[in-house]
Amino acid sequence: MSDRPLKLLLIDQDPIFRLGLRVALEAITNLQVTGVVETDTAALQILAEIAQEDPNQVNLVVLEFGNGRSTTSQQLGLQFCRQLRALYPNLPILLLSSVQEQGLLLAAKSVGINGYCPKGTPLPELVAAMQEVADGGSYWFQDTEPIITPNSSLLIALNPLQGPRVPHSPLPFFRLRNNLRLSGIAYIDATLAAVTAQLQVPGLPVLDRAILAGQRRELLAARWLINRLLISSQERQEEHIPVADQPPLFPSLSSAIQQRQMSPLLSPGRLQSELFASCVTKLQFPLQNVTDIPLEIDIFREDKKRELLYLILQKLAEQLDELRASQIEINQLYEVKLILLRDLWQVAITEFFGKFSRIKLGNQNIEIVNFLLQNTEVVQRDILNKIPLYCEFYSYLLFQTELNIDNTSYPVVSAEAKSQALMILENLLIQVANGVVQPLLNSLADVEAIKKKFYGCQLISTREIERFRNDLSWKYRLANYINEPKAVFESRYELFVITPRGIAKTSVYAPRNQELVKLTNIPLVVTLLLEFSDAIAPRLKSLLAFLGSGIVFILTQVIGQGLGLIGRGILQGIGSVSLVEKNFKRNSDRSK
Repeated sequence: MSDRPLKLLLIDQDPIFRLGLRVALEAITNLQVTGVVETDTAALQILAEIAQEDPNQVNLVVLEFGNGRSTTSQQLGLQFCRQLRALYPNLPILLLSSVQEQGLLLAAKSVGINGYCPKGTPLPELVAAMQEVADGGSYWFQDTEPIITPNSSLLIALNPLQGPRVPHSPLPFFRLRNNLRLSGIAYIDATLAAVTAQLQVPGLPVLDRAILAGQRRELLAARWLINRLLISSQERQEEHIPVADQPPLFPSLSSAIQQRQMSPLLSPGRLQSELFASCVTKLQFPLQNVTDIPLEIDIFREDKKRELLYLILQKLAEQLDELRASQIEINQLYEVKLILLRDLWQVAITEFFGKFSRIKLGNQNIEIVNFLLQNTEVVQRDILNKIPLYCEFYSYLLFQTELNIDNTSYPVVSAEAKSQALMILENLLIQVANGVVQPLLNSLADVEAIKKKFYGCQLISTREIERFRNDLSWKYRLANYINEPKAVFESRYELFVITPRGIAKTSVYAPRNQELVKLTNIPLVVTLLLEFSDAIAPRLKSLLAFLGSGIVFILTQVIGQGLGLIGRGILQGIGSVSLVEKNFKRNSDRSK
């Protein structure tokens, strides 16, 4: 095993997988993701630039065959591998793909690919495969046992408890039962992760929470049964397979991105990777706005929303790395807090729209980025300066300070701290994204090139765009004069979070006494009216209750009883008349 750092270039068309894998790998020491690209062309361009500057910047290429599904895409992937091998014969290549066909894997091996791992390979095993291939060996995963050459001791070094997985069981039908067991458990774990994520959604109705909790218990029971039915005690003892009610020692990469166990002491980089991996998972949810408050990003198509949020998350990770490298102190962090979000917003605009992108506006060709950045002061005043708790969030990730939210101090590695930090992160991404879109709506909303590239079909006509802009204008007025003063008076912040049903809204308690003192004019009047309402409401309720009980007494005891007596008298009178008529008729019959 070589001591040189592993520097890899990742090529994959799936943006979710790209970002998820990068986040997972960044927490591993002696490993560096030099570049992440979507297309073969972009990969060749980067490799050409690196070859001129420093060939040692990349010592491994990790790639997928196109989208990994269509035959055409797979054939193009093979062709690209031939081209890559011809241009860079000494550059190792690892295929990280959803492909499982043996014929295609043999073809990949014949064109010069050095190794193969299926997507979903446990993270330690994947890192071992990368290092093995980068050191000049090969690694070909087949069924449930990878075939490892020269440096097979590498897996033992990474995982001394488990060791390399090699076939050594003489038990009959072991592999068949083990494959069935692993397949079933993988499906259950994925469903269990989804149900657990839904249970963590704030404001979930009681009935939905009870149903989800029942589903979670059923999944755990099913997992227990699969382990008990598809494996014998002898096999469990010989193969060192975990007991039924314990999770696997190393989950698959997809489940690792969703839920990786945190140790009691985590490095700041590992803590950030854990949190960002959870956010990557939630960004796969629908991004439809389910609140009653319009958001600037609502005008974008869902794929553009997701692309923008991914970009901001990536730039936030880079900003945090720069802050660590600068060895900033905690008191300095609070001094530059207003600059942090502005810089994040500016780089997000530059990367999202393209540094040199131009658009025709009237008779002029303007640079979109420079045009939008002219609105810095407006965006910072209306959106960025009002993002709550972000400085505490930076401190939590950089210095591992406790989170103080809802009048509670949460330990750094606790599940509650992760949950609260994740909500702050999601709100931060959404609000910075709103800031990216706001200047576009203010100045370029009705430009056809913009509408065609970014907007959803429901907000593409001029009338719908103007209606949407008017809704946003009213949102700012209500926020400035009513909603924000009310939130300050109630000592809370409103956060936008990503849930399985879309972008929702939740509230957290936070002391805001200093802001309350600074309120003036209409916002101050609003808080005074709220205070007056709180003061008079109990007395008014008591008065209404007294008047209500009096009215009820009059209606039931006086008017009701009076009507009852009158009705009874009428009935008695009708009965007496009937009796007289009956006696009169009887006497008449006797006289005859």
